Amino acid sequence: MADITVIGSNMYELTTFVDRMPVEGETVEAPEFEMGFGGKGANQAIAAARLGSQVNFITMVGRDEFGRQQLENYRSNGIRADGIGIADGSSGVAPIFVDTSGDNRILIVKGANKQLTPAALDDKKDLIEGSKLVVLQQEIALETNYHAIELAEEYGVPVLLNPAPANDDLNIDYVSRVAFFAPNETELATLTGMPTGTLDEIKAAARNLVRRGVGNLIVTMGGKGALWVSADQELLVPAVTVEAVDTTGAGDAFIGSFAHYYTQGEDVPTALSHANRYAAISVTRRGTQKAYPTAAELNDLLLERVQA
Repeated sequence: MADITVIGSNMYELTTFVDRMPVEGETVEAPEFEMGFGGKGANQAIAAARLGSQVNFITMVGRDEFGRQQLENYRSNGIRADGIGIADGSSGVAPIFVDTSGDNRILIVKGANKQLTPAALDDKKDLIEGSKLVVLQQEIALETNYHAIELAEEYGVPVLLNPAPANDDLNIDYVSRVAFFAPNETELATLTGMPTGTLDEIKAAARNLVRRGVGNLIVTMGGKGALWVSADQELLVPAVTVEAVDTTGAGDAFIGSFAHYYTQGEDVPTALSHANRYAAISVTRRGTQKAYPTAAELNDLLLERVQA
């Protein structure tokens, strides 16, 4: 049994901190370089686990040094290894470029993540069946996510789908079968074909998806907070103001922490408020997973903010 089963990608991150981005054909010296663990699925699993959730992670790593380090990372964070497969070839990697404002640009090379197929999920049915919530993203094949939704539905387990990165081929029939659908404002625009430049436009696009069958839509909006829209509910949860150092992985911090708080029994507004807070804390530190605090670290960081 586990609180949360995350099904998704893992990546080994290669992060370069730059004073400015080069233009085409230009070579620019960068002051710093770091390596670390990432991938949307892995990030969300780590965030939930560090807060204290029991987490299964269904993913595929490569038969290489990056894959070996990934496995050790999951074990050290208390994530069960039952769902992690090892594929021939390289692990997924993500070159990341972070500028002085904390904004980032990311490339992904899927590697072993391509081997996370619908058939691979059939060997992990028991992990899905024993969960309180299944969490999905879109760095793996849509067909795998569709099969995960079918399996979760079969076992009566609710699903949170984070459609990142956005894919306009996403089938709305499957989206309408999940308990929570959580795009950011850019992904919402891609999926609806509607503008999302203002809060009113975001609300209109969100209501469009709800009318098409989405039960609970959560739109993450960075510094503007998070918007929850359902058939009978519309709630804007304000963001927590911080000085951002590195925004890489902030959306994953939000999703993973929301999954934790929700499966621990919090109602949706409270879980959203706590997830906003967790994601805000994460951007005050460099890196992705290494920026995610444990529950104890979070309490200390929040106490420091109150005393400051």
